[in-house]
Amino acid sequence: MLEVQALNTFYGKLQVLWDVSLQVQEGEIVAIVGSNGAGKTTLLNSILGLVRPASGHVTFLGQRIDGLPSHAIAEQGISIVPEGGRVFPDMNVRENLEMGAYPAHAWERRRETLEYVYQLFPRLRERERQLARTLSGGERQMLAIGRALMSRPRLCLFDEPSYGLAPVLVKETFEIIQKIREQGVTVLLVEQNVRRALEIADRAYVLENGHICMEGACAELLESDHIRRAYLGM
Repeated sequence: MLEVQALNTFYGKLQVLWDVSLQVQEGEIVAIVGSNGAGKTTLLNSILGLVRPASGHVTFLGQRIDGLPSHAIAEQGISIVPEGGRVFPDMNVRENLEMGAYPAHAWERRRETLEYVYQLFPRLRERERQLARTLSGGERQMLAIGRALMSRPRLCLFDEPSYGLAPVLVKETFEIIQKIREQGVTVLLVEQNVRRALEIADRAYVLENGHICMEGACAELLESDHIRRAYLGM
């Protein structure tokens, strides 16, 4: 479904990604794990067209999308849940969700999708007319996920979904990610909580200092001495 090939991305003269390559097959949860500053968010931004790679290419469903503006990439069927559950604070819950139905095909079916999102997150239905800035951190994360689903994506990117959440909410968020995959949405998950990410993903890539240093099935990576020492404190 998604192929990133030999991506090199810079901020000015500072190179952040070095020949990064990865693949995501339809129906998978694929994790990109690593510490802060490893380049994980830059990789997502490069896929989304928010940062223009210096070289390499990104292919989605057989079509190259690097070089397209970000709104055109969204229309291709890719959405994102940004880090920290960022939402539009002075819009209410319903307005935030409708903003997610940006692509024309999604806008036509927004009522149907809205009902699906409310079934997934009943609390959002209860707070439909409430301003987003008055929601709790967990509710904002629900809203950010719901907004991403409103575009009816084929592929949903998650940027650090556990960031700033209490442990019980982290557990709920990862359960929701698994449920979304079961509904037919492929997931690319960027996460600093390595153990949780490897427990729910099918495959993972380890990004360190802008380089992919390891990849493989999550069960194998959880047994890796490097992963256990560097990320699991074992």
